[in-house]
Amino acid sequence: MPVGMVPEIVPLRELQTRMLTILEHLRKGPVVLTRDDIAAAVMVEPETWNSLLAELEDLRDTLDAISAYESYRQTGAARPWREIRAELVREGLLDG
Repeated sequence: MPVGMVPEIVPLRELQTRMLTILEHLRKGPVVLTRDDIAAAVMVEPETWNSLLAELEDLRDTLDAISAYESYRQTGAARPWREIRAELVREGLLDG
């Protein structure tokens, strides 16, 4: 969904009667479900959800890498590769 796009807003009481229309709208972008005019939930297509989770994970990994680099720059201390490799293998992020 492009930034700034206004999502479809649907009261929860209309969810059951408008389900097919809502599912069709998901192709265009998210749907915000409301209760008493307050956002209660957001619906997105599974592909969008998975893409958002993957992007979030990548961003967190980037922040971790920046933090580790800044720590290295401040202290000059580095961990040996064998220690880092063993940790990655334990966490299942690298084949042993």
